Amino acid sequence: MTISSAPKLFQPLTLRSVTLKNRVVISPMCQHAARDGFAQPWHMVHYGKFALGGAGLVFTESTAVSSNARVGFADLGLWHDDHIAGLKAIVDFVHANGAMMGVQLAHPGRKAFSEPLWEGGRALTADTLDKSGIAWRRMGPSALAAGEQWSVPEEMTLADIATEIEAFAAATRRAATAGFDVVELHFGHGYLAASFLSPLANRRTDAYGGSRENRMRFVIEAAEAVRQAWPQDKPLFIRLSCLDGAEGSWGLGDTVVLASVLKQVGVDVIDCSSGGLTEETRSLTIPRGLGFQVPFAERVRREAGIPTQAVGLIVDPRQAEQILAEGKADLIAIGREALRNPYWANEAALALGHAEDHSTWSFRHAAWLAKREPIMRKIRDEGQLEQFKAAR
Repeated sequence: MTISSAPKLFQPLTLRSVTLKNRVVISPMCQHAARDGFAQPWHMVHYGKFALGGAGLVFTESTAVSSNARVGFADLGLWHDDHIAGLKAIVDFVHANGAMMGVQLAHPGRKAFSEPLWEGGRALTADTLDKSGIAWRRMGPSALAAGEQWSVPEEMTLADIATEIEAFAAATRRAATAGFDVVELHFGHGYLAASFLSPLANRRTDAYGGSRENRMRFVIEAAEAVRQAWPQDKPLFIRLSCLDGAEGSWGLGDTVVLASVLKQVGVDVIDCSSGGLTEETRSLTIPRGLGFQVPFAERVRREAGIPTQAVGLIVDPRQAEQILAEGKADLIAIGREALRNPYWANEAALALGHAEDHSTWSFRHAAWLAKREPIMRKIRDEGQLEQFKAAR
């Protein structure tokens, strides 16, 4: 099968000098398994299995750029040079098994420090944080809490803004040393950058508040700093909440304007998500059906003229292929569906006719599967599986 005749999902995509073997991306998913920012064996297994599963690009979870501002205690970190070695080992394994590796850099701002999802996901109280013995800060563009359960953040000074922009740049330089292929900036879901964009969270009266142009300033300056710190031959992604879910706040039209500017400063892909400005906007009024955020990726791609990544309840290979074939996005991000099936990409190749056998799988796995396939073919042809299911 030639490249041009392959399903769109399995056509390579080149961004700057980085070529992804297919359009399947493993979306960042917080694991809360690090220790003081350091990667653990869990991370090697977690990310490594997606490379073995055939994805073209594997992203880390949200990785903190500052020690005093993390999503949770156990975030991965790149705020110190000592974090590089553990992440480099994972990058090397992913590369050795055919995938590219990306890091998502984040600063949660006024939504810093919350419980893991399996403990409820609630904001940690100031008392709990004080007793933890770690330095911590909740900060934002204005002294406005992210919801009833969150403490009021410190309003950032101009010096704070400069410090956190440099934190993103410094973490980016460490990501380059670790060998990552892609950096993504998490500027959505109510985190620091997203709170600057929202007129509801940002009531500043200086150059970083007021007009939309001013509210975009932090995002643009951070993107510029990261672009300068990141090798010019490697792509830069930005995740945005294309609409943040609050009435009268940041909307899709605003995102198109911002994406057009970000393209000019050297951003290569917009990762199109939504919601999360406050706890009340975790559940958008948009119906959460299959591919519910794809229209955001489609409009940003069309109107801003920048490649986009679609994410959100994309679960079936044919669904993913249709999104790409209709020009609604350039990349497909799979998250929870990849947790259900880390081999989603390899199985998609079979489902879409891109592969007739297990030749796209890791050769250590493919040999065993190929040996079993004639037996399984006979079992299928004889209807043994259907008979077994009917008997149950």
